[in-house]
Amino acid sequence: MQWNLRLKAAERGIWKSTELRRRLAEAGLEISAGKMSGLWTGTPTTIRLDDLDIICTVLNCQPSDLLICEPEKVAARRPTQRTHATADGVAVVRPRLGRNRTTPPA
Repeated sequence: MQWNLRLKAAERGIWKSTELRRRLAEAGLEISAGKMSGLWTGTPTTIRLDDLDIICTVLNCQPSDLLICEPEKVAARRPTQRTHATADGVAVVRPRLGRNRTTPPA
């Protein structure tokens, strides 16, 4: 996912993170300077749904306007599946489940 906060803020005439932070505080959301920096620079680690709701209200947008899906990144992270040939030559896909662990000591 890509975070699109700065573009949506700019569309509303908000050019500085301090201005958005002030407007969010007026709407009831107090954000620390560090968390605001992460939101503004596009590197938020987490965001609560209640907070997202207030941000969307202040910016007059939908969550889908702020969160942009990147399916190519998801595809790149997908693990490869192993195939095994059977007697009749048809490949069978067997997913890897968990890690190959040893049994615990007795």
